[in-house]
Amino acid sequence: MIISAPNQTRQGEHRVALTPDAVRSLVSDGHTVHVEQSAGTAAGYPDEAYVEAGAKIVDNPWTADVIAVVEPPTPDDRAHIRVGAIIVGLLRPLDEPGGIAQLAKTGATSLAFETLPRITRAQSMDALSSQATAVGYQAVIEATSRLPRFLPMLTTAAGTIRPAKALILGAGVAGLQAIATARRLGAVVSAFDVRSAAAEQVESLGAKFIEAVTTPQDASTAGGYAKELAADEQATVVANLAPHVIDSDLVISTAQIPGRQAPLLITADTVHGMRPGAVIVDTAAATGGNCALTKPGETVVVDGITIVGDLDLASRVAGDASQMYARNVTTLLKLALETSPINLEDEVLAGCAVTHGGKITNERVRAMLEEA
Repeated sequence: MIISAPNQTRQGEHRVALTPDAVRSLVSDGHTVHVEQSAGTAAGYPDEAYVEAGAKIVDNPWTADVIAVVEPPTPDDRAHIRVGAIIVGLLRPLDEPGGIAQLAKTGATSLAFETLPRITRAQSMDALSSQATAVGYQAVIEATSRLPRFLPMLTTAAGTIRPAKALILGAGVAGLQAIATARRLGAVVSAFDVRSAAAEQVESLGAKFIEAVTTPQDASTAGGYAKELAADEQATVVANLAPHVIDSDLVISTAQIPGRQAPLLITADTVHGMRPGAVIVDTAAATGGNCALTKPGETVVVDGITIVGDLDLASRVAGDASQMYARNVTTLLKLALETSPINLEDEVLAGCAVTHGGKITNERVRAMLEEA
């Protein structure tokens, strides 16, 4: 098989789907690997490293048998994809189902990490988790760089500086990494999540868990994800969180629901009540944001409060984010290429397949298109 990795050209995207280490692994399995010129440069992987690993540098990676991407193909990219090709990547099937409909028309088999089953066997392929790790880490770094004060307590000849207070909203993978990072930097950390299992995870990292919901969710009934709350319970959560947000120096919000708009957790009134100099990093900006004043892709200052709506946090640490992502890609491809044609009876492959044979194969994506 010829497996390729294109250069992701969207502004702000610096990750690459295959690293030189991934190339070595695939070449050792007997595959030919094509990497588009400069595909890994922004992530710290020059073309020379790929050639040394056994790859061929090409101008057009879109005619390969298998194409590994970070983001969905553009219309121009889709024009080169051949019938029967396999596309694997973060394809946004639940956020942009129209793009999946267009991808189906190419006749390619599309494997989306967003619909990968959350089962033990698929953990090593879970790109959502690996990239959320990068997001959670970088969110704290972004907040710290904008905060006009230290995170740790400092005792100096000029007196004692109290530690900053960090609040993490959402204790999934990104949230837990944000907690760990803020704790490493010396902040006093508290966190909130609607899932009952999150309290133990939060406290195991040395943070205080905030009870702000009347009926905690059982994560096992939602595949590990949080579910959308009823309107009255959502209002209760927002009201209960407000004093904690106001008392914080930095807030990292990570609450998202797959295929839905991000839940509102921070109102405009709450932002106005925060101390000048406080920072909010809203990692859910791409799906509407957890803060009412978030502007996706922008950083705004309201009454002295900085609100970061960055859409490329994982790309700020593109080297390590790409390394983790490439391992996810390689593991999934090794499973997909065990048989020819691809075995869509396999639980993992059936779960992440969103197009095959010119059709949309994922029921949820089909339903979203019908609703639209």
